Amino acid sequence: MDKPADIILISCVKTKRCYAAKVKDLYGSKQHPLFKYRRKYAESVGCPWYVLSAKHGLLHPDEWIEPYECTLKGKCRPVKRGWAERTLEQIIAEFSPLCGKILELHAGIDYVEFGLEDGLRKQGAIVRRPLKGKNLLEQRPWYEEWLFG
Repeated sequence: MDKPADIILISCVKTKRCYAAKVKDLYGSKQHPLFKYRRKYAESVGCPWYVLSAKHGLLHPDEWIEPYECTLKGKCRPVKRGWAERTLEQIIAEFSPLCGKILELHAGIDYVEFGLEDGLRKQGAIVRRPLKGKNLLEQRPWYEEWLFG
């Protein structure tokens, strides 16, 4: 069995509550199903977990924020690269040194493949993407299997 992750990073989703809330509670009035599964998974692993926000970058799940409308989907490459650079700086500031730490990413390509994953590896982090290559319809069963056996 693989060594457990030291840190789990999950991406935000489009659906959000219409009022300020803790990050872990913000996404969807009944919570977006995929975010709900990602959150349950992250909480079940028992290591620190954070949200990758298209607007804010790295967010602690207990941090309070206002709802926002921002997505990386459809943005041009330079915008995604800029977001990845800023978010990488936040991750380094929060968790440095990263060398040897296992970071598990539960996010789509817009969040990880424009410099974030490579930047983490350059810092010496061990990066895992257990859902890499799975579309949204394939992700839910993966979480259900993990959570409910």
